[in-house]
Amino acid sequence: MDHPARPSSTRWFASALCACLALPACSHVPNPTTEAQARDDRNHDFDFEIGTWRTHLKRRLHPLSGSNEWTEYDGTTVVRPVWNGRANLVELVVDGPTGHFEGLNLRLYNPQSRQWSLNYANVKGGTLTPPMLGSFKGGRGEFQDQEEFDGRNVLVRFEIIPVDANTIRFEQAFSDDGGKSWELNWVATDTRMP
Repeated sequence: MDHPARPSSTRWFASALCACLALPACSHVPNPTTEAQARDDRNHDFDFEIGTWRTHLKRRLHPLSGSNEWTEYDGTTVVRPVWNGRANLVELVVDGPTGHFEGLNLRLYNPQSRQWSLNYANVKGGTLTPPMLGSFKGGRGEFQDQEEFDGRNVLVRFEIIPVDANTIRFEQAFSDDGGKSWELNWVATDTRMP
């Protein structure tokens, strides 16, 4: 039985077919707005990062505590395109003196806002963090969100900085004063593997 608020699938198909047959035959009707959006579309911003990378990661052990104690990890990052480049999946696996770490980042492109959302999870937590939103300007990506850290709300900034064709630097910083000052707590350098 069909839902009372919508026509049956047969009626819908027949209506849609009649509407299509009534349209004039043409291969392409120019739409300046749509074509301008296509030129401005940034859904390939991350194409430079597709591939396998050797990763060196430094992480501040106690952010926003006055501590300057860091730990380091080495491993690999693999970046794969999905949805024909409109999204990509990042898998990070590193090891260091403080243990083994695995992270996953699903990056999704929104063509309406022309922004990316970075949706992160680590294997220990198993859930996605709030998405960071942002875009690339001048070849550099900047993404921000607000998160809870040690019982307080902080701003989080993540930057992606291509150094050259085979090197990328990633930096994450926290701010607990509304963005007046930032403390770096995560620095990774990826080097492309052959």
